[in-house]
Amino acid sequence: MNSFSNMATIGDFDPLNAAVPATKVEMTVSCRNLLDRDTFSKSDPSKIIFTTCLLPFCQTSALLCVFVFQYGRTEVIDNTLNPDFVRKFILDYFFEERQNLRFDLSATFCLTGFLAPSVSLSLKDFLGQASCTLGEIVGSMGSRLEKPLGGIPGKKCGTIIVKAEELSNCRESVMMQFCGNKLDKKDFFGKSDPFLVFYRSNEDGTFTICHKTEVVKNTLSPVWQAFKIPVRALCNGDYDRTIKIEVYDWDRDGSHDFIGEFSTSYRELSRGQSQFNVLGPDKINVPLFSLSLFGRTQINFTVAIDFTASNGNPAQPTSLHYMSPYQLNAYAMALKAVGEIIQDYDSDKMFPALGFGAKLPPDGRVSHEFALNGNPQNPYCNGIDGVMEVYYQSLKSVQLYGPTNFSPVINHVARYAASVKDGSQYFVLLIITDGVISDMAQAKESIVNASCLPMSIIIVGVGPAEFDAMIELDGDDVRISSRGRYAERDIVQFVPFRDYIDRTGNHILSMARLAKDVLAEIPDQFLSYMRTRGIKPSPAPPPYTPPGHPLQTQI
Repeated sequence: MNSFSNMATIGDFDPLNAAVPATKVEMTVSCRNLLDRDTFSKSDPSKIIFTTCLLPFCQTSALLCVFVFQYGRTEVIDNTLNPDFVRKFILDYFFEERQNLRFDLSATFCLTGFLAPSVSLSLKDFLGQASCTLGEIVGSMGSRLEKPLGGIPGKKCGTIIVKAEELSNCRESVMMQFCGNKLDKKDFFGKSDPFLVFYRSNEDGTFTICHKTEVVKNTLSPVWQAFKIPVRALCNGDYDRTIKIEVYDWDRDGSHDFIGEFSTSYRELSRGQSQFNVLGPDKINVPLFSLSLFGRTQINFTVAIDFTASNGNPAQPTSLHYMSPYQLNAYAMALKAVGEIIQDYDSDKMFPALGFGAKLPPDGRVSHEFALNGNPQNPYCNGIDGVMEVYYQSLKSVQLYGPTNFSPVINHVARYAASVKDGSQYFVLLIITDGVISDMAQAKESIVNASCLPMSIIIVGVGPAEFDAMIELDGDDVRISSRGRYAERDIVQFVPFRDYIDRTGNHILSMARLAKDVLAEIPDQFLSYMRTRGIKPSPAPPPYTPPGHPLQTQI
């Protein structure tokens, strides 16, 4: 019988110091079906990862200069077109910021500099390129993003798979050593050349490679060198998370023969001397897995825009809704700043866009809850660009009126949040407004009612008005209440846009500052809902598609 022994004692075991949520994520990279550019063997890919930073070209121009900084690169894997890279990349993750990434794949190391345009890859070794944001990776199903590689005209370059996982604060490391006994013989001439591959389990039941041992040549009873590995790399600080260990016979051409596998956990390994039976390819272990927050909850984003007359005539330059051919107005800047970041967490990128406080064609009815695209049964817009388009169209068709009522749009989103309380969906409502709220008592009651639902409300105030009522709704100083009942948790974040406008006129910087502050509280608000309900997000939720979307227009 095949057997393995863990010959190390892992020292003191303290389960009270297990995983604590952190602001760092670990990124794992794999590729499939790469372009083969080697004549006599398969490509030997190495991964070069860059972060891209958008900086203003000049203060009076809309042009951007893109600086590309090398963040890191993987190891080289010989003779494979389907590499799973062991080397991980640890990134600081900010929900409220747009963090751009670019992935360049080459067959050899051809880095010639550290800043674009001096960064270059030899054309004969270039295997492809892909770009995304860190938010797209985190927000994808299971925090696993798969994208096609491009960059070589007329060629299919394969795909890149990037997976992110939040890292715990576990700072332990462990020294381990493994040996084998009576492994299966895979080579016709001579004995096997075995090596081990370690995987930790993911939230969706898949596994991520975390370590490879060296190859021990020509033996069926190998003793591998001792190695030190961070506990969070092995199991992310979860002592009961399944660790799968596969055994292979090394082959020079990269087609390594599978010998078998076994499963364990850090808790089991911590007991010291351990022996495991290796299951061959005709037997399958059922993996256990733990749940986490990344990629397990669908974010549903709704926009509500103030169309009251206090904004001014959209045809006049003094209006907050003025459609200038040269720059975005305050409403459009707020919408684009917040929406472009949060859309990375919405898998279908379809957003309901609502308006309030306007007279609608053809009969001039006043509405405080209407679809900007004119379709009450389907108010969804394709991405933030789609929302911007219907916003501009609405300005040409509706008549700005009043008053400024918040409760209809809050209740609208709350109805959908009330139907999905299991943690698989979370709802974010962005309200952009210019002035004093008219239905303060009703809005406070709506917020108190919504505070027990999976929902957050962002209010962005535009223009020069005083926003004392909005500060009260924010509830940072005094918890909001209605009819003697207090909000269960803080779900409102208010900011006046004027506090974020860059004095030099740099609108890109203004939008970035705004988005950072208004989105900063969303993760904590989401976590507070999950904690108070004792909920862990269910694995692999489907995109949110309500059975119908009747908009109850209020007059």
